[in-house]
Amino acid sequence: DLNSRQPIYECSMTAMTLRSCRKVASVCLLTIAVEFLCCSDAFTPNTTGYNLLRQTQKIRLYAKKSKNSGGGFGGSGFGSSSAASSKKKAARRKSGRPDLLSALDDVDSKKKQEKSLSRTYIKSDQEQLLNDLAAKSAQTVIGRAVANSPDHNSPDMDPFWQLLPSLISTKFPTAGDDELERVARMVEFSLGSRGLLEEDVISDRWRPHEELHAYMPGLGATEPFLDPNRLELCQQLSENYETIVKEYEALLEERFDRKGKDRFQSVTSMNYDVGWKTMVLFYNGHRIKDFPYHLCPVTTRIMESVPLAGRIAGFNRQQPESGIPLHSDGNNMWLTCQMGIRVPPPIVDEAGVEVPSAHIRVGPETRHWEEGRCLLYDTTYEHETFNAHPIEERVVLHVDFFDTLRMTKLEIDVLQYIYDMREQFMKAEGVAKVGAQVL
Repeated sequence: DLNSRQPIYECSMTAMTLRSCRKVASVCLLTIAVEFLCCSDAFTPNTTGYNLLRQTQKIRLYAKKSKNSGGGFGGSGFGSSSAASSKKKAARRKSGRPDLLSALDDVDSKKKQEKSLSRTYIKSDQEQLLNDLAAKSAQTVIGRAVANSPDHNSPDMDPFWQLLPSLISTKFPTAGDDELERVARMVEFSLGSRGLLEEDVISDRWRPHEELHAYMPGLGATEPFLDPNRLELCQQLSENYETIVKEYEALLEERFDRKGKDRFQSVTSMNYDVGWKTMVLFYNGHRIKDFPYHLCPVTTRIMESVPLAGRIAGFNRQQPESGIPLHSDGNNMWLTCQMGIRVPPPIVDEAGVEVPSAHIRVGPETRHWEEGRCLLYDTTYEHETFNAHPIEERVVLHVDFFDTLRMTKLEIDVLQYIYDMREQFMKAEGVAKVGAQVL
């Protein structure tokens, strides 16, 4: 909770003076540098390195909300941010426990505290650790992708991207460059290399390529609607339809939280006036604090069986005679699955013919929801929905997730890590709401 003083992260790290670390990037790099040198085979411990790491102690990391705010996942795909400085209180200085603008999540919080020996940590040692790690990481395929940015090593460069090669090298020390090649191209695209867009995307009139903000080259062919039978997720949802409906009804009974706020919300600016609201079970791939998951255990279990993407997963309600306007979602690494929960009955059109009342068009294709059946589609195609029934709403279970049909497990793990670190980085800078752009 960034609005409180509660510690959100605890790890074992070398005892050191961090008064000079005023940027998130420096703090993050320092943390992972120590972990990298302690745990990775990338460096061979020598006498100097051993002495640097002899004295350790427990340090609690605090996230302190900055007075500055802004950003969001916008612009170049993952957004822009500026390093936010914070004043350290005298009490913190005296106690030796600094406020760290960090919410890193990749060190075991239960590491045993090593015995304290004799050496203190000095600034020159800290800088050497950072330099060694940065130099090593710069040689990786991710490091080279970041170096290709026209803003590399300039004041305009977002510090998150400069930090990224070190983060990935530390978190995934055994991943080879060949395994991360497509991830590197995604990073390069996010930093402005739009020349990486492939011809089949540019030439497809149904895929507004100028709206792509997060793009991984080399994923191969796609289509507006995909066969839901290819995914275990879709099969599990359909097989448990009756149970999921009961859990949805239980959630309706508890739709107001303890503060009296309706859990059905318009989660994007586009939805405010179009009659679409969502009861969000997962946001940016994370569970929602204080959400009554005990009322929907089967739904939750099935949704967590896939790598949830940085958007939303939950129950969508579309009011009568309303719909989502034409748009596209600019991320080719994600797919969307929707299962009909409550589908209004057919209506009679102007010609006197009975037709389905609710539809979705993706690219040139139009489909209709059916209760207990899934639609699987690629939202890089332009798409729109409409519920033409005059009095009944349409309800679907909506899941955004990483494309397990075309991406490797390692690629998905790395992308989830990148999104999570990006979110933590921006929150540490005081951005109140992260992820609006990718919704």
